[in-house]
Amino acid sequence: MASDKNSMFPDKNVSSKYDLEEAHGGIGTATPKEEVDEDLPITANRSAKWWYIAVHNITAMVGAGVLGLPYAMGLLGKTAGLWAIIPFQLIVMIGLDIVYMVTGGSSLHQAYKLFGGTQSFGLSAWIVVFAATELLSCQLPNFNALFLVSLLAAFMSISYSTIGWVSAVAEGKAAAVSYVILGGTTPKIMGIFNGLGTMVFAYGGHSVVLEIQATLPSKPGVPNSTFKPYMWGVALAYAAIAYCYFCVAFAGYWAFGNGVASNIMLSVERPHWLVAVANLLVVIHVFGSYQMYAMPVFDMAEDLCRRKNIKNKLFTRVFVRSLFVVFTAFIGITLPFFGDLLGFFGAFGFAPMTFWMPSVIWLVVMKPSKKSWDFWLNVLNVIVFVIIMFLAAIGSIYSIIQDAKTYKFYQ
Repeated sequence: MASDKNSMFPDKNVSSKYDLEEAHGGIGTATPKEEVDEDLPITANRSAKWWYIAVHNITAMVGAGVLGLPYAMGLLGKTAGLWAIIPFQLIVMIGLDIVYMVTGGSSLHQAYKLFGGTQSFGLSAWIVVFAATELLSCQLPNFNALFLVSLLAAFMSISYSTIGWVSAVAEGKAAAVSYVILGGTTPKIMGIFNGLGTMVFAYGGHSVVLEIQATLPSKPGVPNSTFKPYMWGVALAYAAIAYCYFCVAFAGYWAFGNGVASNIMLSVERPHWLVAVANLLVVIHVFGSYQMYAMPVFDMAEDLCRRKNIKNKLFTRVFVRSLFVVFTAFIGITLPFFGDLLGFFGAFGFAPMTFWMPSVIWLVVMKPSKKSWDFWLNVLNVIVFVIIMFLAAIGSIYSIIQDAKTYKFYQ
């Protein structure tokens, strides 16, 4: 497709969103590409290898969402253009980091109790402890500086997923396990809606694929030079992702049925030491995952500061990043409803970014014939997931309201 400088969409030969800026003259005030690469955390270091891509994708994809998949199955039962992208992407990034704050704090809290701790040091305090670690790690300069953190996090995600499903199977079916959806008519319906949002949330790693791809070195004059190494990394990542998702979802639901907690690690009880270790592995993983999703937000914020001629690195690096961590921690402490947050952010962020917006963009760019299967399949995909988005939003908001009625805030 021929490119037009003012077109909303890039050339087919543009390999990443950062090459898009070079090909289309940038967005807003023009800035030399070299300056962008040196100043912004996503592209400051474009020396990644294909195995970096695998590690980053595992860290991004296998996160808090996988722990909520059995819960989503319990709720559902057995049978059950660019201006628009940025807001949804921000919802995804910020929403994920809020959920990771809750996940990190609740996992620390659970491990503390399993090791014999008292209730005097509550969930809010543990979220603060987790936030303190993120305040330090948010000062890492760029995406590739996260590689070792991401590598450790990816290993942890596979480890705790394995512990989760193996422990569930080892415990066997819970006494009087049931697979019937609980509650009256309204709670059942709202639970199903919230479950749909939780399922959607689990597939949200796609929102950082361009940022991850942008860390690969591109070859001048070679179209899509980052595509092949990126797909090698994606293939390896998705093999690990499929293992984690399916094993945890089916084993957790089989063992606990509709009684499974919103985080499967809260349902598995024996052996205590192993469950405590698994919770600590979760903490290590979400520690890395938090930065995976925070880095694109930092990139946007620092790019905005540069365009406003705010070049004080102390302000953009220390103040802005620390403010983001404090903000996500505050929201996490205020609304620490793990399962409900998964459904809420799954509805408003992940459903558009992962499921229906790509179809909209493809239809606009490719303009397929209305007589073709491609056209109608994509239209159907948009309709189905827009409906799911609204239903999941209704269900999750209902669940948050119900949980807030009995929750003691800031405990």
